[in-house]
Amino acid sequence: MTEGMQKFWHRCSVGSLVALILLCVLWETWLAPLGDKWLALKVLPLLFPLRGVIKRDVYTMQWASMLVLLYFIEGVVRGTATSGYDAGLAATLALIEIGLVVTFFLSTLCYLRPYKRAAKQLAKQAIMKAADNE
Repeated sequence: MTEGMQKFWHRCSVGSLVALILLCVLWETWLAPLGDKWLALKVLPLLFPLRGVIKRDVYTMQWASMLVLLYFIEGVVRGTATSGYDAGLAATLALIEIGLVVTFFLSTLCYLRPYKRAAKQLAKQAIMKAADNE
């Protein structure tokens, strides 16, 4: 993968994570809150990996890609279980949340792919070297 593609996937990861944080805060405080504005604190887990994702920390990006799947679940649940005066808006926000999560997940996987290949190659070389030493 070219360096330009690596930068593209990293930018997609950072952009979608920041957008997901902003969406969650706006959703729970202003756009279509469920009632208590304290629900906006659900973004706190997303803030922990933000610095590492920006700095391209491979380990942080790996676990962050698993963390956002919780927000995928939330988007599916809230998108299908909406009722009341803001049901249309809440369903739309849920679809946007799902889209941002999928974008972050896939772009992070694409960004990490060369690192995974390199790690597999190093592991294979270590096994070959250990076998030669026996």
